[in-house]
Amino acid sequence: MKRDTQKVFSLAAVIVAAILFGMLLSGGLDMTARVEADRSEPVPAAAPGSMTLPDFAALADHVVPSVVSVYSADVQEPSERRRQMPSDPFHFFFGPRDERNERQPQVQRSSGSGFFISDAGEILTNHHVIEDADQIRVRLANDDEYRAEIVGIDPATDIALLRVIEPDREFDALPLGDSARVRVGEWVMAAGNPLNMEHTVTVGVVSAKGRSLGLSAESSSFENFIQTDAAINFGNSGGPLVDLHGNVVGINTAINAAGQNIGFAIPVDVARRILPQLRERGRVVRGYLGVQINNLTREDAEAFGLSSSDGALVSLVSPGHAAEKAGVRHGDVIVSVDGQKLKDTRELIDTISAMPPGTEVDLGIVRNGEELKITVTLEEREIQGAPAEPAEGPDDEGDVFERVGVTVIELSPGARQNFRIGPDIEGVVVTRVRPLSSASDKGMQPGFVITEANGEKITSPGELRSATAEVEAGGYLRLYVYIPRADTYRFVIIQLEE
Repeated sequence: MKRDTQKVFSLAAVIVAAILFGMLLSGGLDMTARVEADRSEPVPAAAPGSMTLPDFAALADHVVPSVVSVYSADVQEPSERRRQMPSDPFHFFFGPRDERNERQPQVQRSSGSGFFISDAGEILTNHHVIEDADQIRVRLANDDEYRAEIVGIDPATDIALLRVIEPDREFDALPLGDSARVRVGEWVMAAGNPLNMEHTVTVGVVSAKGRSLGLSAESSSFENFIQTDAAINFGNSGGPLVDLHGNVVGINTAINAAGQNIGFAIPVDVARRILPQLRERGRVVRGYLGVQINNLTREDAEAFGLSSSDGALVSLVSPGHAAEKAGVRHGDVIVSVDGQKLKDTRELIDTISAMPPGTEVDLGIVRNGEELKITVTLEEREIQGAPAEPAEGPDDEGDVFERVGVTVIELSPGARQNFRIGPDIEGVVVTRVRPLSSASDKGMQPGFVITEANGEKITSPGELRSATAEVEAGGYLRLYVYIPRADTYRFVIIQLEE
């Protein structure tokens, strides 16, 4: 028993000695971290719960009800399709296609994303999602679907404002955050309709800020993208990029297809600045100097005799525009606007663009080392793709086509033969149905014969025009229609457009 006790104490002594020797050795060789902190630089305190990931499930529950899938339809005339497809390889292999189909308008459909910014049904999305759209539908996470209309567009920033046409409820809106305060490395969530996979969320971080991609001539001056590695795919365009508080910090817009998880979002501050004009005017009016500018490097600053690289270097002055008229020259460095110092070209663009045309501004200029002040009267920046002015009112025939959605002709012997309509049928025959119109939605087709309108017999296109003119916008036109192929009649109720 005594020997056993001695063995236990001997073994314990060996273990303690080994531990002490190991601690001495590792400390001497710097193999363990020192206890004291390096106080040469401040170390931020760890936030409570910083070792756990954010509750992305709760964030998704908050965000997804405010996100919509946007579906747009664009009616393309045959002439437009021919311009887009100058050659058709099927003509060589299989012979010409059915010319009847080639002569008919076709519907081009596309999809994207958007999100509510007001409970009344205002939706922010990208301009390229709804560009040239003749019809827009939005679908919510609960599968409710609404028709939407365009309130305003701004091709320069690729932003569009939509509105639900007939809201029957209040919608869950997302608050707009402050993209200027977003930091690289912060968590963000992207939500939308990628590849028609509705109500998808992805997470990542802000990878960079202030990216310029040169996507188009109209947008290049205004590009200031947030880069993120939250996965963004085709169809995510127009959806929100939100922070961990559910505030929108960006509008998902573009991807780099050659990379992996390299996506770009428009800073929400850009949208906030132009929203009032989109609501009131339907477009954005911006001040314009008429110069091309570049940021200054240190070498540029030394070469131009400047004390810093702050400001914007004028590389080109557009002839006949505001800057040239005021005396601005290439090689000038614009360092201030109305006394406010400029850091770079982004500040100059944002400052001038925020001012209405006709505003007089004092530019602080450095020319050949000398400081000057030049007063410029701003012009209006012209942007391609802005809404056109309303056209003249339609003529009588156009009125029927626009409001009803059909073109009709008299039942001549030739028309009867072409559409196989017997001699006992009276009325006007439909030769064209406008896609996405009320008539198209109700199944009207070329060859149908309209025999009555609101109970009155129709024997000529003029009588149909008169019947249409008597119905106010939003009212209903009750057509009695003969269908030759089925040799039957039926009523078609059409709600007239504006």
